[in-house]
Amino acid sequence: MADDESTGYFTLLCDDPSHEVVLVDCGPREMDVVLAVRKVTGLSLWHSRGLARQAPVTVVRGLSAFRAQSTASVLRSAGAIAEWRQEPEPQPVERAVQLP
Repeated sequence: MADDESTGYFTLLCDDPSHEVVLVDCGPREMDVVLAVRKVTGLSLWHSRGLARQAPVTVVRGLSAFRAQSTASVLRSAGAIAEWRQEPEPQPVERAVQLP
């Protein structure tokens, strides 16, 4: 690459960006929420309980909008306060590459 050429950075846009589900609060029915976390994550009961007690915490990432809504509704039906949102955009990393 010559010195007069510039480098361009492009961000690829997907039709459906990935979403995440955040458990904001367990609520009064902690055991029901733990079982719901276990159902949506596939974690063991022990790890699900630890995750539920760390609220606010991201439970699941990389979902489509529909699956994120469904997952949040499962947690809400168990008594939790849960929300789904689009994952934050990764910040571009600028790297200087010097070719010989």
